Amino acid sequence: MDFLYSQETLTAIDWALRAIIAFLLLLTVAKLLGQRSLSQLRLLDFAITLVIGNIIAHPLSDEKLGLEGSIITTFILVILYLCGVFITIKFPCISRFINNSPITIIQNGEILYNRLKKARISIDVLLEELRKEKVDDLKKVSLAIWEPNGKFSVFLYPEYEPITPSSLHTKMEPFDFPRTIIKEGKLNFNEIKELHKDEDWVVSKLKNSYNTDVKNVLLATLDNKDNLKIFLYK
Repeated sequence: MDFLYSQETLTAIDWALRAIIAFLLLLTVAKLLGQRSLSQLRLLDFAITLVIGNIIAHPLSDEKLGLEGSIITTFILVILYLCGVFITIKFPCISRFINNSPITIIQNGEILYNRLKKARISIDVLLEELRKEKVDDLKKVSLAIWEPNGKFSVFLYPEYEPITPSSLHTKMEPFDFPRTIIKEGKLNFNEIKELHKDEDWVVSKLKNSYNTDVKNVLLATLDNKDNLKIFLYK
């Protein structure tokens, strides 16, 4: 375990072991931090990600720095981060101090220039974000908000919203998510069993309907109505 501590020189195996330990440590930390920090980089998330990355990176490039101190420091920071998340949830006033407040950028089809400057985004960035939301005309936007995580929430005027079955009072079939029963030429027996089928049924269906075998199928999905869709290797 000498590779954990500072050394004058490290062998290739020591460097490799440090890299493996650091990689496993980062995976563990990411798991502890949770999905929130991975999908939404708010101020607290950004700070912890930046600091931990810096702490782990140094021992991987400098043999005179021990890995043990980095590991201890990292877990202390994770504990502080989780405490910070709990505090921001428990005390909204502290949350407002740590996290930025949402900023209204567009209201009633008009750009609020002062808010645009406050958010420190340009017109080009604003138009880019609207294009991501498939908005072709700014005048169609009733409300657009720059969220603390750096994403846009865009609400169109009702007359420009896409027509849905509910707006037409049309009754639809219940949602049915197709299951993956074949992937890369291999059967997924758990999913097949969930759909109350067996291997013989799948093989027969492929043979009779598509004149192919399981090994030729890149992907196959099946829903509760026995609708089988297949994608062959090309």
